Amino acid sequence: MPIRHVAVLVLYNERKEMLLQYRSADAARLPNYWAFFGGGIEGRETPEEALAREILEELEYRVSTPKLIFTQTLAADREASTKYVFVERYDPSQPLVQHEGEDMKWWRFEDLDSLQIVDHDRDALSRVQQFLNAQG
Repeated sequence: MPIRHVAVLVLYNERKEMLLQYRSADAARLPNYWAFFGGGIEGRETPEEALAREILEELEYRVSTPKLIFTQTLAADREASTKYVFVERYDPSQPLVQHEGEDMKWWRFEDLDSLQIVDHDRDALSRVQQFLNAQG
């Protein structure tokens, strides 16, 4: 079973809302789901290098101090994956320009229940929320 390594970012704003993307109907993975920005780690990239590249490609945003808060290991029928989940407070001096997905929106944690999100991403968002609550 091949193992895919991915790095994802949860940007959060001053109100501790989290930025998610709505994946388009033709997306290769998780079409029509709300999910994270980020993607596959290529070659000899570190998770941090992959994160910086993916976020620049997808949002034209330059990460400055992403913090790895946990690593999630998943196994599916045909593929296993390791997901490195980073968080960073959004720098509003950098406008976001979306190049992947159909939409993006800032969400409060309590509003996520109504969204179509895969269970393992819900678990990750719960961990992010715990991290943000600990920030005060």
